[in-house]
Amino acid sequence: MRKQNSEFLTAFTSEASRKIKNTDFFGFVELDKFACYVIADGIDDDVDAISAKLAVDTVVSAFMESPSMSKRAVRRYLRTANRALLTARSKMKLKASVTVLVTNYVKLRYGQAGNTRFRLYRDGFLRMQSQDSSLSMDMVREEKLEQDKLAQHEERHNLFCYLGQEKGFSPYISKKFKLANADAVALYTRGIWENVDEGELKDVFAEASDEPQPIVDSVEEMLLSRQPEGLEKYTFATIFFNKVFIDPNRKRKIRKILMIAIPILLVLVILTVVLLVMYNNRKKDIAAMEQSFYDAIEYIQADNYPRAKTECQNALDLANKLKNKEIQDDASNYMKLIESVIAGDTDLNDGEYRDAQRNYLNAQNRSRYADNLGLDYIQDRLEQTGQYITVYDLIALGDTLVTNLQYDKAEEQYSAAQLLAGSIYFTEGRDSAIAALERLYESMKQEQADNAAAAQQTSEAQSAAAGVLSEGDAAFAKGDYTSALTYYTTALQKYTELEDEVQVAALLIKIAATEEKLAAQQALADEAAEYMALAEAAYEEKNYVQAKKYYLLAKDVYSSMQNDDKVAEVSRKMELVEMGISAEEEAARKAAEEQARLEQERLEQEEAAKNAAQDGQEPSQSPPPESVG
Repeated sequence: MRKQNSEFLTAFTSEASRKIKNTDFFGFVELDKFACYVIADGIDDDVDAISAKLAVDTVVSAFMESPSMSKRAVRRYLRTANRALLTARSKMKLKASVTVLVTNYVKLRYGQAGNTRFRLYRDGFLRMQSQDSSLSMDMVREEKLEQDKLAQHEERHNLFCYLGQEKGFSPYISKKFKLANADAVALYTRGIWENVDEGELKDVFAEASDEPQPIVDSVEEMLLSRQPEGLEKYTFATIFFNKVFIDPNRKRKIRKILMIAIPILLVLVILTVVLLVMYNNRKKDIAAMEQSFYDAIEYIQADNYPRAKTECQNALDLANKLKNKEIQDDASNYMKLIESVIAGDTDLNDGEYRDAQRNYLNAQNRSRYADNLGLDYIQDRLEQTGQYITVYDLIALGDTLVTNLQYDKAEEQYSAAQLLAGSIYFTEGRDSAIAALERLYESMKQEQADNAAAAQQTSEAQSAAAGVLSEGDAAFAKGDYTSALTYYTTALQKYTELEDEVQVAALLIKIAATEEKLAAQQALADEAAEYMALAEAAYEEKNYVQAKKYYLLAKDVYSSMQNDDKVAEVSRKMELVEMGISAEEEAARKAAEEQARLEQERLEQEEAAKNAAQDGQEPSQSPPPESVG
């Protein structure tokens, strides 16, 4: 219904050049809802006029397949035509300038690539026009070339966008423009605009009626009357929009739109108010954030880190709320710096100097990400904590030297610590160094007292050890090796406690000699015991002589051992042996006397018998005498 209820009239002329070759082309199609008008100027003059015709046919075909006046659609039509020229079978590359006009009988939109031109006139005035895609037009825009000289400028055909372009094809697509009754559009190629001035065209359209053909005739007559040299082919088309389509449901649509739009408008008003309030609040938050951020920087520069932390936290909270990435990053870096410095200050005040040093070093590293803020303060604190640590290191070294009893060197370290602490006004360190010196002097006094007591105790211990050693020597001299060994062992223990290595070595020699003596004495004792056993056995057998012999041997051994007790014991036993020997000798004497008596009697009898025999008398019979013993 749109086409039937509107009046669009089209007229055009297109003439070949003197070479009887027309490489321009104009075509259009008017559908029920949309209409499309295309003009093309073939740049390939040496080809048989196929570029422009192929371009127009392709655009019209693409339009009829999917009629629309959206930007995307118009751009698609032109790109389809560009591909068609690129893929066409031809001896040479096909190129063309093109202008496409699409309308829905109410509004229009145009697309352009090259230097074909579009003009829209309303009430005799130019209301809308295209811009050539040429270097000359760029120079006009940059005010390097006057507009009225564009038609004859040497770079007017040096195009940066055209059909047949292999890369970077980007045609211009206009916005929609609402048509009004009696509007007129002109589409023309370079054969027109190189020879007919823009002002003359404007005058022609100012005198236009409702028919487009007189306009076309007037322009063509104006062109030919000038008989320009080297006139090329030309094409001029005009479309008169005598009556634009009016939607009969427009009021109802407007009413319906209003019914929908009023609530939407109310919502939009409310939303606008809310957004405005939010915007104002956001502006306030931004101002507060920036103020807190700058205050934090000033407090850092003033070395007031507790206040800087408060302001920086406020800035960080607001940055998170506002999602301000830049302030978030900066405030986060500043906060890490501030927290490290505050932790270092806390450790410094608590006397944790190594922890403070570690935190200040961390702050120094963080300062690189916070525009080196507070670097002087941090370096001062690092120097201060380093000196404090040096003071306590000197004191600790002195303590170690005291443990190793190197009191002179310890005193040097304590004095150096005291001097350094005093030079940096480190009261606590100076007091610690003084206290260490006082402990050192007290330890030295105590050591002197302990040394005196130890010397006295050592002297007494040496005297006691010497006495015991003397007792051992006396016992050794007497041959009392057991007692001597006991004394020597006691003396060895005492001299070992006194760490008298000379006496210990001498005592070890004496103990070894005493043990040798004891071993030899034990051998003699065993020998004497053996003699005593043999003597006892002989005594039991009443072999007193043998017993006496063994007792004498045992006595000699005991005498060599200087064992008076054993000598006395052996002497007592020998007295018993002597008594046994005396009794035995008395009995033997008596037996011998009796034997002698009997022997005498026997001899006397034998003598008497002999005498009797001699005298012839029988001897008297008498028993033989009994033997004694």
